[in-house]
Amino acid sequence: MSIPPITPSYLSTAGEDTFPKLTDQQIARIAAHGRTRQVEHGEILVKSGQPTSVFFVAISATIEVVQVTQNSETMVRVIGAGEFSGELSILSGRPMIATLRVGSSGDVIELARDELLSLVQSDAELSEIFVRAFLLRRAALFASGIGDVVLVGSNHSADTIRIREFLTRNAHPYTTIDPDRDDSVQEMLDRFHFSIEDLPVLICRGTSVLRNPTNHAIADCLGFNTAIDQVHVRDVVVIGAGPAGLAAAVYAASEGLDVLVIESNAPGGQAGSSSRIENYLGFPSGISGQELTARAYTQAQKFGAEVVIAEAATQLDCARQSAYTVQVDNGVRIPARAVIIATGAEYRKLPVPDIERFEGEGIYYGASFIESQLCEGDEIIVVGGGNSAGQAAVFLSQSARMVHMLIRSKGLAETMSRYLIRRIEENARIKLHACTELTALRGDEHLESVDFSTNGGPTETHAIQHVFVMTGAAPATNWLKGCLILDDKGFIKTGPDLTPEEKISAKWPLTRQPYLIETSKPRIFAVGDVRSGNVKRVASAVGEGSIAISFVHRVLEE
Repeated sequence: MSIPPITPSYLSTAGEDTFPKLTDQQIARIAAHGRTRQVEHGEILVKSGQPTSVFFVAISATIEVVQVTQNSETMVRVIGAGEFSGELSILSGRPMIATLRVGSSGDVIELARDELLSLVQSDAELSEIFVRAFLLRRAALFASGIGDVVLVGSNHSADTIRIREFLTRNAHPYTTIDPDRDDSVQEMLDRFHFSIEDLPVLICRGTSVLRNPTNHAIADCLGFNTAIDQVHVRDVVVIGAGPAGLAAAVYAASEGLDVLVIESNAPGGQAGSSSRIENYLGFPSGISGQELTARAYTQAQKFGAEVVIAEAATQLDCARQSAYTVQVDNGVRIPARAVIIATGAEYRKLPVPDIERFEGEGIYYGASFIESQLCEGDEIIVVGGGNSAGQAAVFLSQSARMVHMLIRSKGLAETMSRYLIRRIEENARIKLHACTELTALRGDEHLESVDFSTNGGPTETHAIQHVFVMTGAAPATNWLKGCLILDDKGFIKTGPDLTPEEKISAKWPLTRQPYLIETSKPRIFAVGDVRSGNVKRVASAVGEGSIAISFVHRVLEE
């Protein structure tokens, strides 16, 4: 049997924070939570594709982190004495991206995943060391393209962009092959027996070939949810993993509640697609929405919250107020003692013919790094006058040749923060078109040109292939099907906003009144953008998510 050739180590020069060396005192504290055992050269400790259920500290042995493919073996890193294994997979219990194999025989300390979580929740110093290292290691894997996924598809394809965004926002490393630019695509076609017509194709762990997979199918193949029990009764089920839902998960789990989060796509919500948030407390230089929500996601997992990815809530059974259940699109019914709805809102679509045909093919509802790459050096349009539109325009101006901002009003003062207005006014690459509306879209497979009109005047045609639509949002409440009282725009009414007549029609059963963010049903709360009267700010959403848990404690004691 031939041994695959070994390529040089990818992360051999990673910094001290990525692969820190533990002190004798720190190792002793870890040993108290686990067990010391001897391992032998060549022994497989954990195989890639298996759930990440164990954590190791090398004492006298060395541990090789390797990525094995059909034709080669990549040495990712050698873990030496005083160093430890693991990256973000250990917090979530998801399958390993690489294999852990013993390099030289000796002793290691072994902890089960539950023992590690207990340790990081009780030891602040080790928690900081471990979580920082796990985050940096995942970032290094992502930057190096070391993963168990290969995406073959054109960057002009809406589905390719969707898959890239799903993997990116779930922080899962992947490699891309663009058939428009990479001559090696034919080799991939032949090896895995698919054709150009099948693209985009996701090759999962070198074995499964998924032709234009849904996000749900990707999550299944990568084992995102396999370690999560979805059928036992939870103290609280949080629906939606935007800032409000993640804040609720962090506070619930850190205070000892059994919490499950259900997310239909990827953690972060609309905030996760924001290029930069500069008015969030504690980040004077700003932070991207993806980075902020990724940290919150990791924080929630650190405290033991479980997050189901790419599964949408389809029904809330609130007929029996003593036992609520949430049904998800895989058919599972999840029982909950309390429910927090944080499903947020969805961007409104412009009333322009053919807009749905060009979604992902020139029409975009988020401005991440992926979209910025697509429009590098081009003229683009941003439609909208709120903070999200302003942040997108400033961010995209770094790569686009010119950004045209189209707003229906006469100016930005009433809808946008002053610091963003100043940046737009001072940016030579951003041109503001007031009292202007997009009227037509043209193109075959991809958007090729647009028409817009100012003050109802003559239509102008521009050869612009990228339009970013950020024109407000509608609440994601259709799935509730009459369970809760909504306002006239579809947002969930809570607390003092519920009228006496509405509480009577909802058959409010308690002598007390609904709490501040409690809905028309006891023990069901609404937070963030989905709640009627919510202030559309990330800080507000985080605050509401945390406040909800104080009310959850109260209702669980009733």
